[in-house]
Amino acid sequence: MKPGYKSVKRMTTAGRIIHWVNAFSILAAVITGLYIAHPYYQSFIADPAVDKYVMAWNRWIHFIGAIILDVTSIVIAYLYFFSRFEKPYKKVLPTPSNIKEFIEVVLNLLTLNRRKKFDSSHADSFNTVYFTVLHLLLAWMLLTGLQLYVHGLESGLSSIGGWWPAMLHLFTDWTIAATGGTLMDVRISHHYTMWLIVAWTMFHIYYQVWRTIYWREGDIAIAFGGEKFVKEAK
Repeated sequence: MKPGYKSVKRMTTAGRIIHWVNAFSILAAVITGLYIAHPYYQSFIADPAVDKYVMAWNRWIHFIGAIILDVTSIVIAYLYFFSRFEKPYKKVLPTPSNIKEFIEVVLNLLTLNRRKKFDSSHADSFNTVYFTVLHLLLAWMLLTGLQLYVHGLESGLSSIGGWWPAMLHLFTDWTIAATGGTLMDVRISHHYTMWLIVAWTMFHIYYQVWRTIYWREGDIAIAFGGEKFVKEAK
């Protein structure tokens, strides 16, 4: 460690596991989701005996990825309010201090670190709001995705009974009206939201590298080791 710097814990082991599980689940869901919408690598498979299972495997991977995101979303929602490490909801509240910090972080980004009037040793309001947007996008993807899934269970039955489709209809049928009134509207909204998540991810990676370069506090290491380094107060 460089003299004059101290190590600061920024992410728990559970938080890092959830982070990477979500990252790989989203990646798998995007790849398989694009295939389900348009089988872009079907033509590369020469064996007809294998070809007929490709869509089934893509749908299975897509579904499993979505289920994993369902579970982690419930955990994240709980930790959002009740984590013993830090409670992110406190940084989302529109208090004067949070609003001021949010503006300062944005100005720091826009001025290429020429102006830095906030404490970067903890989670700032801008990054917390940014991650909250991701979780809201994921929640919408899950709801619209489950609506598309339950629409395929036309008999109203499933391998685990009729309660499962009934529950999904209860919680997701409203997405049809919310998106325009047809199942195709739900499908289009699901697809467009995926691109928003892709754009979110690209900026997230860019911003973590940006902070690591400009702040020189090792922010990119947070997702791997859970810690970063900040200058000690003189």
